[in-house]
Amino acid sequence: MKMKNNIKYLAILVVGLVACEPEFDNPIDETDVYTSGDADFSNFVALGNSLTAGFADNALYITGQENSYPNILSQQFALAGGGDFTQPLMADNVGGFAGQNATFPPRLVLAFDAEGNPSPQLFTGRQSTTDITAKLDGSFNNMGIPGARVYHLGFPGYGTLNPYFGRFSSETNATVIGDAAAQNPTFFSLWIGNNDILGYATSGGTGMDHNETGNIDPATYAGNDITNNNVFGSVYSELVTALTANGAEGVLLNLPDVTSIPFFTTVPYNPIPLDAQTALGTNIAYAAYNGGIQQALQALGQTGLFTAQEAAARTINFTEGQNAVVILDENLTDLGAINPAFAMLPKLRQATADDLLVLTSSAVIGTLANPSDPSSVIGVGVPLEDQWVLTPDEQEVIENARTFYNTTIESLATANGLAFFDIASVLRQAANEGIPFNGGVIRSTFATGGGFSLDGVHPTPRAHALVANGIINVIERTYGANLPSVDPGDFDTITLSDEVN
Repeated sequence: MKMKNNIKYLAILVVGLVACEPEFDNPIDETDVYTSGDADFSNFVALGNSLTAGFADNALYITGQENSYPNILSQQFALAGGGDFTQPLMADNVGGFAGQNATFPPRLVLAFDAEGNPSPQLFTGRQSTTDITAKLDGSFNNMGIPGARVYHLGFPGYGTLNPYFGRFSSETNATVIGDAAAQNPTFFSLWIGNNDILGYATSGGTGMDHNETGNIDPATYAGNDITNNNVFGSVYSELVTALTANGAEGVLLNLPDVTSIPFFTTVPYNPIPLDAQTALGTNIAYAAYNGGIQQALQALGQTGLFTAQEAAARTINFTEGQNAVVILDENLTDLGAINPAFAMLPKLRQATADDLLVLTSSAVIGTLANPSDPSSVIGVGVPLEDQWVLTPDEQEVIENARTFYNTTIESLATANGLAFFDIASVLRQAANEGIPFNGGVIRSTFATGGGFSLDGVHPTPRAHALVANGIINVIERTYGANLPSVDPGDFDTITLSDEVN
């Protein structure tokens, strides 16, 4: 089987990427009087996961931390009584930990191949100098912990499992929430819960949904599992109680939809270009499979267990032009369980526009499953496995959990008189029409949109500025504060391979 060469899944506008970033002066108006209103910014502590830490381009590094939304906020808070804001900075802008590339690799940068084609690549210009065993002294106001789930923040000894917390935890058995509360914050931000569904999503739905299993013991959860709603609600409430125990005010942020994140929206469902001859040959190869589907329909159709609609969805057909990938879908009917005569029919179908192919699938689609077999093209002759695709059923599972989590977050904000920032709506706008700012528009488009770093999940500095402005707006409404916003145009987006310093 022959396929056209150089299949491209990610259309990147090189001119737009290498053009200079706009620079705008956004001086503080000295005639304005900035106030904290009913809030007290003198000791601001930020809790969360990688989004709070400033993680970007699949790594934590100094520039990302310095441009994190908590650090941006702290600079604005300083104009209204805010105090010092410390962060557990990494040792360099390479990212990752020294000698730990397999588990904690360096950051991604935009690199160009010999033909001038751009793509995200691991930075190779220098080695990381951040020692994974080194302990930092003192306490830190930015307590965003990459990889943390909601229940991790209260887990004793979490630093022994996660070096991002371990490098600055107060003691071996410390908890994130305990170290945060010990600082006696006067104001806090809390953005946590993304990882409670994100691992399931980025793995193509290969984990367990503990709302289905009913498992409420997070100690038994795997990294790709969805946290049970009752566990989430109980733990999140405990976090808010601990943070407000001494009268602190704060802001809670909700969780975005996966369809607003380029990790799930960049690779099209139909990235396979075929000429007429190759399409014909591929259809001939699937003739026996398609015939088996029709035989199953004839035998089982009257039982109602296998419908004509599902039979049509499972029929494989390629045409000249762009074609949908063939995928494994475990949610399809197990025909062999109904009638052993059809046990050899796999759960195959071609993807539709309702399926979300994860960003990392672009490195797999079109390659050979067996290098010695030219017909074993993944996505054509060999199906794309479940880990690379979020089917509509899996998306529904994620959305059901996210809806519950967000309802919990907003309800707790209301019950405790805290500010609430609907970041989900903001990111939805970025994914749809875009968000205008002084000098451009921020979109969620991978690499060129300005909103997301090269891992397709974490914000750029420009998007962190957008988050900071949104938080400032809800703080002003909730507490009667008067704070200056920042100009997103003053902040960078993605980094080219030779611009890491």
